[in-house]
Amino acid sequence: MRSSWFNKLSVIFGPRPPFSWLLLCLICLLALIAVLGSSSSSAFNAVTSTRGPDLYTNYRRLKEQAAVDYLELRSILSGPNRQREFELCGKERENYVPCYNVSANLVVGYKDGEEFDRHCELSREGERCLVRPPKDYKIPLRWPAGRDVIWSGNVKITKDQFLSSGSMTKRLMLLEENQIAFHSEDGYVFDGVKDYSRQIAEMIGLGSDTEFLQAGVRTILDIGCGFGSFGAHLVSLKVMAVCIAAYEATGSQVQLALERGLPAMIGNFIARQLPYPSLSFDMVHCAQCSILWDHKDGMLLLEVDRVLKPGGYFVLTSPPGKPGSSSSMKKGNMLTPIEDLTHNICWSLLAQQDETFVWQKTADANCYTSRKQGVIPLCKEGHEISSYYRPLVSCISGTMSRRWIPIQNRSSSSQLSSAELEIHGKYCSKTSFILLFI
Repeated sequence: MRSSWFNKLSVIFGPRPPFSWLLLCLICLLALIAVLGSSSSSAFNAVTSTRGPDLYTNYRRLKEQAAVDYLELRSILSGPNRQREFELCGKERENYVPCYNVSANLVVGYKDGEEFDRHCELSREGERCLVRPPKDYKIPLRWPAGRDVIWSGNVKITKDQFLSSGSMTKRLMLLEENQIAFHSEDGYVFDGVKDYSRQIAEMIGLGSDTEFLQAGVRTILDIGCGFGSFGAHLVSLKVMAVCIAAYEATGSQVQLALERGLPAMIGNFIARQLPYPSLSFDMVHCAQCSILWDHKDGMLLLEVDRVLKPGGYFVLTSPPGKPGSSSSMKKGNMLTPIEDLTHNICWSLLAQQDETFVWQKTADANCYTSRKQGVIPLCKEGHEISSYYRPLVSCISGTMSRRWIPIQNRSSSSQLSSAELEIHGKYCSKTSFILLFI
């Protein structure tokens, strides 16, 4: 049975639609398909037309830059200034360190320890070569294992030198075949390293050395660091200790510390300032460093004062009975020269235990203006502009510096306070990084 709408169509067009009507419907359908296809094609072209030229332009630019780089590299390799491979230095230069030439310094006339100091003015540009590594050099062990065990072939300590060294060395180091193991608990000064560090913390009023950071002690300059055991222990407390020691051809303290992964550099308290800005360290540590601090009119101690931050500490530990030892510093009720000198530069003696003395630098810059007349003067303004390797001075530095911020006023967290950030760092534009100089 046919539906009603079909009957209506039959009335209009008859029982069979004419051929012209079918042709008209087919033409309309094709026209509709053509319209839809053209619109989609134009939309696709609109999307791709904006990216095609950019991709082509970028590709062409990269291709042109690669061609330019190739031509430049070819001209360098074939030109008079072409790079060449350096040959290995002779064995006689195995211990070569730039600006440190003891023989040349002696010939010129340096003495009284200055022959071991840095003298770049005597260095002449000679043969350029690569310094040879030690014969049995091996890649150091990964941290933290490399902190306590190093390869004996990587440092200039032979088995004979080890056996001929003192009992303290044997207690701190254990030579086993081709390795050297450091035992921090077996002895440092008079007790273990941890006991010694805890003693220093108690002498500055802390309950434990784990409170160094809370007290503002973050950076320590370790003078004559020995085998780096004290610095290795401080690293575990998240305190950065920088070793500085004199140049040594063999058995170098700096080489041992660096091999253990600890920061170290060559430097002397002789005639030149250290390569650090003023007010750089929270504590300066000297354990058996064999420096006579009251010599040269106190300029050596003034150099400590220069790199020490306001409120910072100077720790001095000396073996008993040695020249310049702590036990010989008191003579009845009379002030010894070093005690008189520390008083004149506004240091206060905090504590003394056995052979260890701890002084604290003043945190108040007004202390220097309230001193007696004729004492050590203040350095003139502008003296801090360039301080690296300059001759030692007999004046007090840093009192007019914007970096005069007592360590007790510093934030105990890892973030800088607003006052510290204003002095030591700033926000970079378009980034959230902070440039720090602590």
